Parts: sequence; C-alpha cells; structure tokens
Amino acid sequence: MAKLHELAKVIRSKNAGALLLTLDIMFDNEEAYRTVFDSGVLSPRKIASLYNLSDNQVEIIAFEVALAIKITIPRHTTAGSPGDSDVYGAQQHAPLLDLEITSG
Repeated sequence: MAKLHELAKVIRSKNAGALLLTLDIMFDNEEAYRTVFDSGVLSPRKIASLYNLSDNQVEIIAFEVALAIKITIPRHTTAGSPGDSDVYGAQQHAPLLDLEITSG
C-alpha cells in the first residue's frame, strides 16, 4: 500500500474562478497513474468526505493521455472575501497527500 504523494509527481490545488477549486494530480509514468485510477480511491464520495461536501459537488475528470486527474470542487468561501485564508486556493491539496492507495 502506498500513499498518493508517493505515486504522484505533482499534487496541487488552485482557484478555478472565485467559487471553485481544482485539485490536479499528475503522474510521470503510466503504471503509477493506472495504480491510482484503478484503485477507485479518488471517488466523488471519498473526495466529498475529505472536503466536507456532498458527492454531487465533486467532479472528477481523468486525462489518461496526460497521465493526470483533475478534481473540481466548490470553495467554502469565495476567493478574496472576508474569512478567506487561502486567496489563491494553493494550499487546499493537503487532504489528498496521505490517501492510501491499494493496488489490485
């Protein structure tokens, strides 16, 4: 069993407008991409539980040709509004780092 940060080359987050965040997971080889994708760990239900959302608020798009997975979720606070502690959305990927990935 491996953690997501051990398999992915890049795990990052950023704003996708003022109301959404995108979480990008990129791999440098097909084996690592397949291991994570095929594990089913990156499901709407799992992501929703990590970010205190409902399943239908999570959009997951796999870009196999780019060995990448993009997850889009709503921000809890509008970017730049009072109470926003991460105006660029660049620190929101942390809950993904230690996800346990099981293969086969």
